Amino acid sequence: VSHPEEIVQLDQKINVVILDFDDEKKRIALGLKQLTPHPWDALDTNLKVGDKVKGKVVVMADYGAFIEIAPGVEGLIHVSEMSWTQHLRSAQDFMKVGDEIEAVILTLDRDERKMSLGIKQLKADPWEDIESRFPVGSRHTAKVRNFTNFGVFVEIEEGVDGLIHISDLSWTKKIKHPSEFTQIGAEIEVQVLEIDKENRRLSLGHKQLEENPWDVFETIFTVGSIHEGTIIEVLDKGAVVSLPYGVEGFATPKHLVKEDGSQAVVDEKLQFKVIEFNKEAKRIILSHSRIFEDEQKGAKKDAPAGDKKPAAKRNKKEDEGSAMVTGPVEKTTLGDIEELAALKEKLSGK
Repeated sequence: VSHPEEIVQLDQKINVVILDFDDEKKRIALGLKQLTPHPWDALDTNLKVGDKVKGKVVVMADYGAFIEIAPGVEGLIHVSEMSWTQHLRSAQDFMKVGDEIEAVILTLDRDERKMSLGIKQLKADPWEDIESRFPVGSRHTAKVRNFTNFGVFVEIEEGVDGLIHISDLSWTKKIKHPSEFTQIGAEIEVQVLEIDKENRRLSLGHKQLEENPWDVFETIFTVGSIHEGTIIEVLDKGAVVSLPYGVEGFATPKHLVKEDGSQAVVDEKLQFKVIEFNKEAKRIILSHSRIFEDEQKGAKKDAPAGDKKPAAKRNKKEDEGSAMVTGPVEKTTLGDIEELAALKEKLSGK
């Protein structure tokens, strides 16, 4: 009752019950409702948990709504019992004062005169047959609900939520935060990876919708192969290098030194040699300096070999050997002549 005029009028004669005396204030407390049985006492004795009831929304709060199912008998519908979805919203999003609704009795305590109701129970629990509707491997369109540092929370349908771990967003891109890949409210294609019925959550993936390109990269970015790359980010431990086919590699500072001794910088396009390829870890380690270092080693290897040891470190045998090599070598043995003759006959077909 918000105002007495709803129940009584001025000058109206009514019967009342004396509730209390206040001698100091010379006041008597009276009651009118006590003349009639308590509504809870008149509530249908056959009413039980699980039954459906109809009522009118009489009071709204952020946490729920009070429904009058009989004069003086109200039940509370908590906001969590208004929808199967785990995204709790305000009760005002579902109903308003004056709405006539149907609900299911969840708890009933006649002694305490309390009752809790629910309206989501009027619909089937979407997790009841989750394995048949969203089996592992099935593909669906979901809506992005929220971000965390480790992934994206999405909703496939009301009450069916899932998590896409940040590592399952892309095969090739190193994503630091999901906001780099998608945005809240956007739709995203997903594949069911795992079902956690007890905690009512699906493990989902996005990159699984495409074949793993690392199977192909394994044949392209072989150790020792050289590719053109662009430095897109420089960190303390090295630089991220953008390679062909949308894949990224990493080079440590010592492998970013150019032939002139300067250090490679962001946005610089250079040739890089693959020095490590790890398919499982999706890691490609690169080196720019290794290219010219290997070329220099190759040039030294191809150059005429000289005696590089200092004279002071030569032993007697080496000196004697050198003298034999540098001495007259024109002497030809009989064995040499016979071998040459045999070779000549073989070449001439005899």
